Amino acid sequence: MAGHFQEFEDEYLETMYEFYEHDASSRVRTGDLAERLGVSPASATEMIQRLSGKGYIDYQRYKGAKLTQKGLEHGRMMKRRHRLAEVLLDRIPFDGNMHETACRLEHAIDDDLEVALTVLLGNPMFDPSGREIPRSGDHLEQRVQSFIETHVPLSQLASNESGTIQALLLSDTLQSLLGASLSLNNTITAHGNNTFKVDGNELMLTADIAENIIVKRC
Repeated sequence: MAGHFQEFEDEYLETMYEFYEHDASSRVRTGDLAERLGVSPASATEMIQRLSGKGYIDYQRYKGAKLTQKGLEHGRMMKRRHRLAEVLLDRIPFDGNMHETACRLEHAIDDDLEVALTVLLGNPMFDPSGREIPRSGDHLEQRVQSFIETHVPLSQLASNESGTIQALLLSDTLQSLLGASLSLNNTITAHGNNTFKVDGNELMLTADIAENIIVKRC
C-alpha cells in the first residue's frame, strides 16, 4: 500500500478495529461502516472487496465483513498509533483539534517512531479519554521493552544514578526557567530528595517536572 490510497485503506481497517473492540465476534454491515466513515455504501463495499482481495477482510455478501488475523493486526496497529498521537498532543502545548490531528499523524508513524513514542510517553496504557491503547505488535514488543529498560523518566533514577537527557516534555517557558543545563545529551545525576546535579549545577526539580524528562541510563 502506498500514498493517499494507503491512508484510505488504513482508515477502513482502523474503523473495522473499532467495531471489533465493541464486539469481536460480529460481522460489520457495509452500511454501518459507510455511516461511520461518512462515505457512500457503494464506496464502502468497493473498498471492503478490495481489502478482502488483499487478505485483510473476510467479506460475505449480505452477511457483512470481519477482520482476518492480518487485518486485525493492521487495524490494531493503526488504532495504537492514533491513540499514542493523542497522548503526545495531550502532553504538549497544543490547542488544536486532537482527534483530527492524531488522524493525520498516525499515518506518519512507522515502526521506529512507534517504539520511540512508546518510550518517550512512558508506555501509556490509556489515551486522554480513558480508552485502552492496544498493545504493540509482537515484532515491536521486544524493542519496546529493551528501550524501556534503558530509557526512563528522570524521576525513576536511583540516588547517585546518572543518565543522559534524551527528551524534555516541558513547555518552552519552563525550560527557559530551568536553564540551559537541562539540554539534550547532557548527563544528569540523581542525589535523592528531588535534587539533581548537571554540569556542576545542583537543581531542585518537582516530581512532575522530573517525570517529564526522559533519560537514558548510563
